[in-house]
Amino acid sequence: MVRYILQQIKITSSKAYGKWYAKNVVEETIDLDGLSEHMSHHNSPYSKGVIKGLLTDMIQCIKELLLQGMNVKIDDLAIFSLGIKNKLAAATEEDFTVSKNIEGVKLKARATGELMSKSLNLDATLKKATFVNGKITPAASGESGSGTNPSASNSPSTGPSASSGTDSGTDSGTGGSGIIPTPTDPEDDQPGGGD
Repeated sequence: MVRYILQQIKITSSKAYGKWYAKNVVEETIDLDGLSEHMSHHNSPYSKGVIKGLLTDMIQCIKELLLQGMNVKIDDLAIFSLGIKNKLAAATEEDFTVSKNIEGVKLKARATGELMSKSLNLDATLKKATFVNGKITPAASGESGSGTNPSASNSPSTGPSASSGTDSGTDSGTGGSGIIPTPTDPEDDQPGGGD
């Protein structure tokens, strides 16, 4: 279940100033150790240690291949590639130098298969979070009722809805506490702001 809170655009220069948008609540961040543990409980004959070793080797190999100028596609996950971070453009081809015009490289990942937006939209269930980090969210303070309303949850393909009542924050099954994210670029999660 993807829980969300509502945030108001406070950037006066934004064309969406004063409008509200949904922002997902991140329950917790799972590291490689946690992912290995999780995978070992999915009827796997492999232990957490074996899985972690394979994933660690996979990450190192992906890095090596990227640095050799290749893209790496992992079906139903992403196509990994490198991009160049340019400092500034050179006036002529002869004026271009790596030290003067290139800041560095960056990792790029494009979703594939099961993790593409159209697939996620079919599988995701959304629910308005009313209780995050032990606090009632600001938009929920005036709401009444108690308990959760699973029937109010829906997938993005059928449109958003807000459930009433309180949300204990444990419906995700992760056991972690929710974190209200503070976007560094609020345009990222606004309508039409990218994927």
